[in-house]
Amino acid sequence: MTASETLKLIAKQWCSLSDLMKLAGVGRNNALYIKSTIKKRLENENYYVPNNAVPMQEVVKYLNIDIPYLEGRVKTLTKEA
Repeated sequence: MTASETLKLIAKQWCSLSDLMKLAGVGRNNALYIKSTIKKRLENENYYVPNNAVPMQEVVKYLNIDIPYLEGRVKTLTKEA
């Protein structure tokens, strides 16, 4: 997955299971575990989370995705092309 593909994916408001599998580079079972971990944490903080998705912002935090680095890589790669 390229930096620009990652940025495009994390631009969504909600993260589905297939999005999570792509971002984390894991299979379905590990993605379900990550999703349930994020969902439980948010519910413990009294947030409502739908069953089929979790907020992308929380996924980015959980996976520790460095957005400024990805943006820099995209700018560098587009200058080279």
